[in-house]
Amino acid sequence: MRAVLFDLDGTLVDSAPDIHAGVNAILAEEGVAPLPFATVRGFIGGGVPVLMTRVIAATGMEPARHGALCARFVERYEHDPGGLTRPYEGVEEALDALADLPLGLCTNKPEGPTRALLSHLGWQGRFSVIVGGDTLPVRKPDPAPLHEAMRRIGGGEVLFVGDSEVDAETARSAGVPLLLFTQGYRSTEVAALPHLAAFDHWSALPALVRGR
Repeated sequence: MRAVLFDLDGTLVDSAPDIHAGVNAILAEEGVAPLPFATVRGFIGGGVPVLMTRVIAATGMEPARHGALCARFVERYEHDPGGLTRPYEGVEEALDALADLPLGLCTNKPEGPTRALLSHLGWQGRFSVIVGGDTLPVRKPDPAPLHEAMRRIGGGEVLFVGDSEVDAETARSAGVPLLLFTQGYRSTEVAALPHLAAFDHWSALPALVRGR
């Protein structure tokens, strides 16, 4: 049976508004001017440590604050996971259409905020496997998280669905075919990223997964 593993932010859900709000709330607590939405959106994809490294660089904050800022961001996200986050149009219908297949998540969002967001969305039972950004010592684009998700879901034929350069590199390194959602947080041209197929609306995904 073909299994499908999904990225989360920028793939299944548009979480940029919540991430932007969380970053600026922390900046306000630090007495630092807020960052524009487009700037923070461009920082998404490498997990919270990468996000905060980029925020620190953009604002001139002290790099030694990195660990504390990461912890505060994760804590904030766990307590308020998704007030502004929405699934992309057609996601829930596509997941329903694939519900007979093993489905899992491989995301750079930490497990705590991931599970909090899934609960907020009512998606607790949709995914049998969750590998987050802190499940292993490494994160995507290292292939280890995707390999771990594949192991947990039972191996066999696996497809990975993602939206970004990070996801494309992860899939390539792991030797897994990528289905690329083109409306997420990617900044590179679609043709420049290795992928099996690309789609711009979730209504197209079930047929791509089933090969028809």
